[in-house]
Amino acid sequence: MHVHDLKQYLAELSENNNRAWFVMNKPRYDILRIEFLELVVRLIGEITRFDPAVAACNPKKALFRINRDMRFSHDKNPYKTTFSAAITASGLKRPSQGGGPMYYFHVNSEGMLRIAAGEYIPPADRLRAIRQQIATDSTGFGKLLKNKKLLASYDGLETGEQLVRPPKGFDADTPYIDYIRLKSYLVRKEQPLKKMLGDALEQELVASFKDAYPLVNWLRQINTPIEEEI
Repeated sequence: MHVHDLKQYLAELSENNNRAWFVMNKPRYDILRIEFLELVVRLIGEITRFDPAVAACNPKKALFRINRDMRFSHDKNPYKTTFSAAITASGLKRPSQGGGPMYYFHVNSEGMLRIAAGEYIPPADRLRAIRQQIATDSTGFGKLLKNKKLLASYDGLETGEQLVRPPKGFDADTPYIDYIRLKSYLVRKEQPLKKMLGDALEQELVASFKDAYPLVNWLRQINTPIEEEI
């Protein structure tokens, strides 16, 4: 993956976010997209070494489209200024589709690499199942929070967007209630790309995803009850 070329392309796209520029530079995009896909193929192979469940992930479906969905957005720029991918055991990357825990990364127009793993704003039934697992197995969840690799690589579970009060069905004195109030269960970090020459990007991604495996595996063990329609 030619990191400098990708960074330069995304920076220029950010300054010229319109269809005319995109069409004129389509050959550049096509080459970078192929290289990015090849990177994801290699990543799936490397992740499978410690997480065999992702072996069946379709690399083409793991890539996010560069076209933006502008139907419900005030931002009318037609293109994303990131190259991104989500590797999952199910092959689905949307929480609403039941994609489950994922290994995610993107490169943006400012030359930053974001790495994340876990579940970002899962649907209500899935979120309820995760919260219930924390309450019923507080010992197991406590061990996850103390995992040395998670703490060293990501500084632990991200405690971002959360409910002000405990969700329905949970008491304020429930163990780990602060985590039960979370809306997402993931680890995340960012770093500049400028020092990542050669295979350094791939090596960083593989190592970071391996450090996140304890969280991904813990989430994957949680079954989401199927609600029967009345």
